[in-house]
Amino acid sequence: MDYLEKINEIKNELSKSIIGQENMCEALLIALLCDGHVLLEGVPGLAKTTAVKALSKCLSLNFKRVQFTPDLIPSDIIGAQIFNMKTAEFSIKKGPIFTNLLLADEINRAPAKVQSALLEVMQEKQVTIADETYTLEPPFLVLATQNPIESQGAYELPEAQLDRFMFKILLDYNSKEQEYEIAKNVTLNSFETPKCVATKTDLDELKKAVTNVHIDEELEKYIVNLIFATREPEKYGLIEIKDYIQFGASPRATIDMFKASKAKAFLRGNDHVTPIDIALVFKDIVRHRIVLSYEAQAMDITSDYILQKVLQKVDIP
Repeated sequence: MDYLEKINEIKNELSKSIIGQENMCEALLIALLCDGHVLLEGVPGLAKTTAVKALSKCLSLNFKRVQFTPDLIPSDIIGAQIFNMKTAEFSIKKGPIFTNLLLADEINRAPAKVQSALLEVMQEKQVTIADETYTLEPPFLVLATQNPIESQGAYELPEAQLDRFMFKILLDYNSKEQEYEIAKNVTLNSFETPKCVATKTDLDELKKAVTNVHIDEELEKYIVNLIFATREPEKYGLIEIKDYIQFGASPRATIDMFKASKAKAFLRGNDHVTPIDIALVFKDIVRHRIVLSYEAQAMDITSDYILQKVLQKVDIP
């Protein structure tokens, strides 16, 4: 199989439904190749749901969507044990979590109990209902969305859950030209339906190919230095941001950086990782994993500002 040709086929099918938002589409593909989860943050109408649906069609994967609301309970997602009055027996009714692609729409609207129900399944790829544990069929990805301008009826996602997302992608509006094209296509109903161009077997082959991408030991150490610079900025000459960081990135960030930099190089048609691949995925992987201090929040200092400083200061091998 020509791996690059297969990737381009998938991208072409995605482009039939989505105009622009290349960074989001690329992140979805990388997450799929690395068994990661993606948090998409953007205002309504930026094709977040459309992108996930299109991806499921391209790869013939099962897709389910859950609209998160404040009255949602864990059993609405993972399922529940049901008592059958006729047979006087209990049976398990599986929830929408039993799928390949789960779209958790407006995930920050659900209360803490629902968020905690997702922790096991996102990390362990298994679900416990009553006293039974069920392993989910691979691939399994949680693709969550949240609206940054909504605060009423919304909850802050716990740090433990944020850490389980490989990427946090910040979506912006399309350009004027792209928005014109979108409006024209919607009005004329001229968007094409993506067709299946890859199977689960193809996906498994692509994943194996990603693991074979070479990353030099010096670049691996460079990734570790980038992460440690968010924890101990003063040791890397970053005294100016020390007071802005309460907690640095977790070890999961390092692991995801190793995986995603390989996948990024793979999507760019290379058989080895370069510093550019690392820089391209760094912010998307780490921005939701550092906790800003009150001082930073008061001064409107963002995670991306801090991470840009880290990229500029840490020496490239």
